[in-house]
Amino acid sequence: MTESGFVYKRVLLKLSGEHLAGDQGYGIDPKVIQGLAEEIRLIKEVGIELAITVGGGNIFRGLKGSTEGMDRSQADYIGMLATVMNSLALQDALEKAGINTRVMSAIQMHAVAEAYIRRRAIRHLEKGRVVIFAAGTGNPYFTTDTTAALRACEIEADIFMKATKVDGVFDSDPFVNPDAKRFERISFLEVLTQGLEIMDATAISLCMENDLPLIVFNLGISGNMERALRGETIGTVVYEANNDNSHSTD
Repeated sequence: MTESGFVYKRVLLKLSGEHLAGDQGYGIDPKVIQGLAEEIRLIKEVGIELAITVGGGNIFRGLKGSTEGMDRSQADYIGMLATVMNSLALQDALEKAGINTRVMSAIQMHAVAEAYIRRRAIRHLEKGRVVIFAAGTGNPYFTTDTTAALRACEIEADIFMKATKVDGVFDSDPFVNPDAKRFERISFLEVLTQGLEIMDATAISLCMENDLPLIVFNLGISGNMERALRGETIGTVVYEANNDNSHSTD
């Protein structure tokens, strides 16, 4: 535990593009992104090292494009560019909130973002800057969940936080089944064997093989991110069963 009472020091936060759209369902809602920047500011003030990976589904989904006749690789590259747009918008909101920020892109575009270099990303974090990872892995056929898991492992994050619209991991869809059961804790292996679709299998395997705990939580509830970082029972903790390094205040 850190001196400020937080359980985790270095964090990778995965945001969906849909979250940035808010209720409008498409594009970027300035109120949503400003509110997010304020929550991040409060976390940064206590010394948390924060990296962010953001999706692009509010603008374009590569997989959806490919199912409608586009070449899969081409559609995925378009989706990667959508994540760059979201990353730049998030950077603008964070810097207006007084937070030093760097966007690092897996696809080189020097006019708007730094090229992703692992050691440089870690140095930015050590200097107190928020690092936003854009353009996925730079390769088609990989989701932004996989990108987030990969970057979390590369920067040696203490925790991978996946922000969602629900209160954690459930045994069935809580929007369809009002009696769906929420797990407070569950192993990655149980997630895979039970077919719980919280992330794609590649992302889950990366976390599992590298003993990287995951917290799935509802970002729509103000203060949830801070409470989860303090070790409170927020959302669901997913862990590697053979080496349970996840923290709890229970």
